[in-house]
Amino acid sequence: MSSLNYTISFSVDFTSLGDFFLFTYHIMFATCAALLAGSVVLGILCTRALRHQNRFIFMLNTSISDTLTGISVYYLGLFDVQEGYPSRNSTFYILPSFLGVNVMTFLFAQFDRYLAVGHPFFYKRFITRGFVISCCVFSWVYTYLILTIQNVLPVAQAVKLSAFGVMMLQIIVVIKVLMTIKLYIIAKHQLRREAPSPDRDSKKESLRLIVFVVICFLSLWCPSFVNIMVKYLSNGGLRFKNEATNVFAIMARFNALSTPALYIWGSPALRTAVWITVWNRVCTPCHIITTRLFSMNMKPGKGRVLSISQDMRDT
Repeated sequence: MSSLNYTISFSVDFTSLGDFFLFTYHIMFATCAALLAGSVVLGILCTRALRHQNRFIFMLNTSISDTLTGISVYYLGLFDVQEGYPSRNSTFYILPSFLGVNVMTFLFAQFDRYLAVGHPFFYKRFITRGFVISCCVFSWVYTYLILTIQNVLPVAQAVKLSAFGVMMLQIIVVIKVLMTIKLYIIAKHQLRREAPSPDRDSKKESLRLIVFVVICFLSLWCPSFVNIMVKYLSNGGLRFKNEATNVFAIMARFNALSTPALYIWGSPALRTAVWITVWNRVCTPCHIITTRLFSMNMKPGKGRVLSISQDMRDT
């Protein structure tokens, strides 16, 4: 294991300006995705009112996956990694499969919003918080159980299982598209007939948010899916040096940043929770320290460095 840590090369050769740009992009993306998605996780976990709403449980599940996806880019984006067959310095698809968890979670979330708006009496009776948590756990168990079986099988059998997984993924994508259209119709027509109320506004917000998130997810992820399908069905398809230079993989991983950003943008309750529980606590001490340092720097005379050091100890 120690030899691997010393012999693995970087993802780019640093022979051109583009190499430096790509390497810097992956560092910035991994940091931003981990921080933004992580703040959503903390915001939901630390706010009891959000933890008891089913739609925020789904947001929590995808945000955990997005946080791990962001962290994984520190390896997939910075080092010479090639998943698949043949592989090179691979993680046996463990890191890329975080996005697979999101595919399942979004599907469950779409059905959840459909039942909540279209069949409210059935929803309140049967779709409990425990059931929603079970769906989220299932998305992780199913994704990594299939991955585990695929990794322990011989290569020939693993390829067949992978082809079956791609076929199932096709079915899920079709269902997601149909559900997105259905939810859009419900949001546009059915909710207009309801009398104005806080419950109606909450339903409208949740429907609009899940529609935007799923459309964005499919738009960024489908090019990679189509390229994978072309590879399986023919000898065509685009091939890249490694995961860091794979344009389609970069697009798919960008969901780890766009999804939590859409959550915060589309939900005032979540935005407030994230600000109060995370960023307000981080930004306020930094603002106080910066203000004090600036004021001390403006004071003329000796002992300026000593005063700044003392001020920082006091804070």
